[in-house]
This record gives sequence, C-alpha cells and structure tokens, in this order.
Amino acid sequence: MKISAKIFVVLCVLSFGFGNAQKKNVIKKASQEFSDYSYIDAQEDYLKLAEEGYKSEELFKGLGDSYYFTADYVNAATWYTHLYDFMNLTATPEYLYRYAQTLKSTEQYNLSDKIMKEYRKAANLPESSINSKTTMKDIDRNSGRYEVQNVTFNSTLSDFAPSFKDNKLVFASNRFEGTNPKKHNWNDQPFFDLYTVQIAEAYGDETPEKMSKVLNTQYHESSAVFTKDSKTVYFTRNNYTKYDYETDQDGTNRLKLYRGRLNEKGKWKIKELPFNSDEFSVAHPALSVDETTLYFASDMPGGLGESDLYKIAIEGDGFGTPINLGKTINTEFRDTFPFIADDNKLYFASEGHQGLGGLDVFVTDLVKTSNTGIKNLGRPINSPKDDFGFILNITAKEGFFTSNRDGGKGFDDIYGFKEVMPVIVECVQKVDGIVRDKNTNAIIANAKVVLIGDAMEVLVETTSDQKGYFDLGIIKCEKTYTARASKENYNIAEETFNSTTELDLSLSLEIGLTSKIVAPVVSIGTDLTVLLDLDNINFDYDKSFIRPDAAAILQRVVNYMKKFPTVKIDVRSHTDSRGRDSYNESLSERRNISTRKWLVEKGGIKATRLSGKGYGETRLVNQCSNGVTCSDQEHELNRRSEFIVVSK
Repeated sequence: MKISAKIFVVLCVLSFGFGNAQKKNVIKKASQEFSDYSYIDAQEDYLKLAEEGYKSEELFKGLGDSYYFTADYVNAATWYTHLYDFMNLTATPEYLYRYAQTLKSTEQYNLSDKIMKEYRKAANLPESSINSKTTMKDIDRNSGRYEVQNVTFNSTLSDFAPSFKDNKLVFASNRFEGTNPKKHNWNDQPFFDLYTVQIAEAYGDETPEKMSKVLNTQYHESSAVFTKDSKTVYFTRNNYTKYDYETDQDGTNRLKLYRGRLNEKGKWKIKELPFNSDEFSVAHPALSVDETTLYFASDMPGGLGESDLYKIAIEGDGFGTPINLGKTINTEFRDTFPFIADDNKLYFASEGHQGLGGLDVFVTDLVKTSNTGIKNLGRPINSPKDDFGFILNITAKEGFFTSNRDGGKGFDDIYGFKEVMPVIVECVQKVDGIVRDKNTNAIIANAKVVLIGDAMEVLVETTSDQKGYFDLGIIKCEKTYTARASKENYNIAEETFNSTTELDLSLSLEIGLTSKIVAPVVSIGTDLTVLLDLDNINFDYDKSFIRPDAAAILQRVVNYMKKFPTVKIDVRSHTDSRGRDSYNESLSERRNISTRKWLVEKGGIKATRLSGKGYGETRLVNQCSNGVTCSDQEHELNRRSEFIVVSK
C-alpha cells in the first residue's frame, strides 16, 4: 500500500511496530539373524540374553522392534531407551522416529519432541515448514481462481478496507472534498473517512457518499465491519474520543477500535472499546459468523510479531480477554486486516507467510483446528505489491480487496473480483503403493496394509489387490506417517515417510516383504554358520573368553538347538597360520572349550549334545599356510568357528 493508506498500518507499526525421510528399509525385522522366527519368539530369546546383562545394538534393536511391532509401545520405549543410550542413532533415523513415537505413548511428550527434532535433523528434514520453492508451487496451483477488475469509484488518492453493509459497500477514502479539507502533516493529504456506495454500482457511475459525521471525525476512520442487521458497527479510528486527542508516551497517536450502535432515532452512538490503550494500537475489526467474537489486529505487548491477529469474546455490552491467534497464523512480521467469511474461513494479510511480495492475502479454515491449511490466494489477488483488505460474499462468489499494484488509479485502489473456482485451503496429499516380495520382486496380493499417524493411531486399513496395489487415501501435509504391511508367512514391514508442503501431491510407496525363513531339516555335516548366516565369532587377542558380541551369535545357535532338540553338533575352532603351530592348536582348543562351555552354562544346552576340538591351523580353507604371503582378509577366512551337525 502506498503512503496514504499505509498510515493505517504504519500507525500500527509506530503502533504495530514474523532428504528424504531416510527411507526405512522394510523393518529390519528383529534383525536379519532372527528372520526365521516370529516376533514373540524373538522377543523371548532376546530377553533371555538381556537378563544375563549383555548389551549390544542387535539386542536392543531386536527387543525394541519385537515390542514395537506387537503394539506394546511402553515396553518398546524401554528398550529403545537402552538403544538410544547405547549408541548414536543418527545413521538410523528410523529408530529415532520409533523411539519418539513410543515416548508419546508413555506421555513423555517433552522428550518425544526432543527426539523427534533429532529425527528430523538426522533424516535431513527441514526444521521450518517454509520452503520457497514449494511455496511458489503452491501459489501457482492456487493462482487463476479469480477474475479481478478495478472498480470505478476509486479516487486519485487512496481507497481501501472495503466491507459489506446490506447491499452497500463501505470503505475508507481520503479523496479530496470541499475547498479546504483537514490534512495529515505526514503526507499533506486529507484524513480518511468512511464512505458508502451501492455494490451494484461498483463498476458504474455512482458517486460514493460520506457516512455520518458521528462516525467520521476530523481525524482518521477506516476498516469497519457491520452486524448482519446493520445496527452495530465496529471501526478503526485515531485515538480521538469525545474530542480528546491522546498520544502514547512517545507522542504518537495510536489507533483504536470503536463500536457504534443505532438508537431508536436512527442515530449512531459511539463508544470506545475497553481493551484499547494509549500505548498500543488496536485496529481492523472483523466479526465471526455468529457475531459473538471480534477479530482484530494489534501490536499489544506479548505478541509474536510487528502486528498480530487476535480475537475477543463479545459479552453483551462487555468483552472478554484478547486471545492471540497463535504462531501458526501470526508471524514475526505484520499480520493484519482479518475477514471471516460465512463458511468460517479466515482471510488475512501477511508479510510473514511467504508470498509474492509485500502484504499478500492468505486464507485458513477456522473450523479445522490443525491450521495446516494457511494458503496464499495466488495471482491475481496477490501481486508483488501490497494486497490486503479481502472480503468475500460466498453466496455470490464475489468480493473486493485493496491493492497498490501497478496500473491503479490512485495510491491504493479497491478491486472487485469473481471467484472462478475455490482456493485449495487444506493441504492434502494422496498415498498409494505396491507390496512386493523383497527378494523376488514379485507382487504380493492380499497383504494387509495399515496407515499409522504420528500419535500411533490407525488411520486407514486396507488390503493389496491382485496387482499388489493399495490405496491409503488422503493425508494431511507436513505430517509423519507409517505404512505397515503384513501377510502370513512374511515378516512385518513398514515404511515411515513424511508428507510435504506441496498441494495435491501423490505419494507412491513400495513396501517389500521378506519371507520368513523356516529352518529346514538338515543333513549330517551341515554347518550352522552357513545355514543361519552367522557372523564370525571374534575373540580378544590371545584370549578365549566369550565377548558380548560373540554371545549374541552363540544365542542364535542356542535358539536353533532348542527348536530342534535332537540335533547334536560338533564345534570346530580354527586359527590362521600366523604364529607357532603348537601355540595355534592350544589357543584354538581353549577357545573351543570356552565356546562349548558358554553353550552349556549360558545357553542351557546339554553337554551330551556337544562335541568339539580346536584344530589350530591344520584345516586351512585357502593357500595361506606357513611361509605364504597373504593379505589380512585372506588370513581372516581361516579364523573361523564351525558348528557341524553330527546327529539329527
């Protein structure tokens, strides 16, 4: 807005002085090592190990996941806490997400928020929802929804702040009238008064009429709103009550809100509203649909920005306490000129929310408490200049707004518009996807797919069709969701993802299910190391005691032997060729004895089911014998433990 009408914002400024969510693999089951067991069985096995005081990444992830996927979030939180304390989870943000979610279930909301922030950082997600590139795409999507036309009653000075009154339009203007109008010493232009014009003549030849002298004074009046019966008006005026012109401590005359009521004789009775102050401005009123709440802009202490939007209850002749509309709507900059349409949508002007430049007009739905849908109205309502004072008749789908855009007649002009198609207010996105076999890539039909919200609530439940396709419907923007798939004979899999800020975006997921590995009936001579895909059992240098990481591997051998109680195994321990032959044989024998002892004493396996021997370097699997130069990797192949099935 140019300097004339900008007085009403600047008086308020003197007065109103704002990667990708790391794609989680199909859940790492309880771990690859436990992929042949159900989660409950894995949970029991993990607990037995945990009771012995062992700590490892695999153990804590396994326990946390086993409870998480069975919806026991309280116990899951316990083990994810151990995991969080045990290691840095930055490289696996999905575990930060699960941890944060389970903390909510235990009402640890502050800690959950902290962990969620770590999750967003680890997943390279922006802290702020504001993204210029995305915002401009949204503005483009909302553009072209109005046809705009300059009204004919604009003057060469400033005309702004239109409002409805029956079949008339009320607006503020400082147009020249008379021979010697009182002028503001700031810009040497007349003060603003309230005028009316027939809406039907907005594009005709009618000359606007100045409203009652009771409403208009020698100083500024502007931005009015009328009740539906037109018997009450709220409007903005300089701090000028009963011919008393007041200023703040710095000598600035602030803006105040006034209420006018028609008496039995049809005369306006004006009264200053009680929540005004000489020290801050209150301006630009709007009424709720039921006319029980007054909205306005103010720079009163305690706000978030240069000017904030507030609401206050109308209680007969009195008022409640002003309530700030909050940081979702208000910014650190100017938020002003509210208007409530009959469908409970709030339109307002802001320079804090991203727009095309200056003040832009935005809209949000007051009924929906999420406030995720604060949307720019796009072009041609908004422009690179100031655009504000938007009002709309939702029945006629017509309205007016103010702009100082290029091509106008005066400093600020009022424009009329017709809505061609509605603005997208609530940001939503569509989610669908395919369920496949992770190993074969084959489609999986009849898989159960569940959509889970960030409060762990089930939002949608569906089943994949014969082509593996599933549709989870519509989700809100800027939220975190989890899609979980399951089917008999497959391990549960899930994918956590974040909706973005883009309007009407379609998100397609692909969830891979891994078939449960059922231990086969083995033949004599089978090595459980190969069958169960065990990692190598490592010992400290020149030592034979069982380390915690080795214990976790041996626990899997225990689980197998308990599942197949007739199986007997021969434990075979080997070294590489480095060192003296006799020493290597002795070392391997000590390690073999320790291994079998752990299986008996810690694992509960009967000693009669075990045999074993340390072979030293006598059974090398490659050419790396004494005197042969080999790499560390080649020698490592010879340092191994074997668990050979000798009886079924």
